[in-house]
Amino acid sequence: MRGRTINIYIPDSNPRGVKICDLKDSIVKAIFIPRSKLDEVSKRTDILDPGIYFLIGKEDELEKPQVYIGEAENLLSRIKQHNAGKDFWNTAICFVSEKKNINKAHIKYLENHACSQAKQINKCKLENCVNPTQSSLTESDIDFVLSFFDDIKILIATLGFPIFEESKKEKQNLFICKGKDAYAEGEYSEDGMTVFKGSKANLIEPPSIGKTASNLRKVLLQENIIKKVDNVLIFDEDYTFTSPSTASDVVLAASSNGWDVWKDKEGKTLDERFRRK
Repeated sequence: MRGRTINIYIPDSNPRGVKICDLKDSIVKAIFIPRSKLDEVSKRTDILDPGIYFLIGKEDELEKPQVYIGEAENLLSRIKQHNAGKDFWNTAICFVSEKKNINKAHIKYLENHACSQAKQINKCKLENCVNPTQSSLTESDIDFVLSFFDDIKILIATLGFPIFEESKKEKQNLFICKGKDAYAEGEYSEDGMTVFKGSKANLIEPPSIGKTASNLRKVLLQENIIKKVDNVLIFDEDYTFTSPSTASDVVLAASSNGWDVWKDKEGKTLDERFRRK
């Protein structure tokens, strides 16, 4: 893939404040707004444009951020409504066109597509109660909107929320963790260790498992991410752990060093592949 150039402008020189982010070769512009800084963007003209927005709140027990996705013909007005009516969020990220060439039908389609992708990829807790209606577009307009969305994915990940980043499942990055009844396959990436759907984890927890891993397994069961099937636990969807050791602790039901127990098909450990290069 070719490289991309991303510009980030900080209007008040506060790196934790408002940020304006764009791609050099794109019409898509992101406006990152901490909730406490909402008044500071009121004088910006671009925040009055039509676009799509994301309200983002703290991470839940599964380390997934709360996210609400919406669209508006006047972004500032809509965000102010949410400031009065929604409690969970602390950050808003708005996306507009530098060329001002997106309309109501475009942003309705974008809203629907973004919600569908967020549900499918499942790296956030989506706060939308219903899936937004998809607008009717011509073939060329659909291509335009999907290209716009591709750049949204890059910018929102750059701003710290990779909610649309899918696991690649490339054979060269495949790692295996084995135990008594456990057999898990996963991938190591920037986000941590992703254990793939269908992987098996040990069911019985010995006293040495550790409280953190035991509690996380309970949450995963409650959320139906893992399910008890006969004498094992089965992953019912891909799930990304923040570290290889947390992943292997859950899979093996025991305290472990993930850098040593995750191995590729040649028997090389994660440590050998990534830390001893």
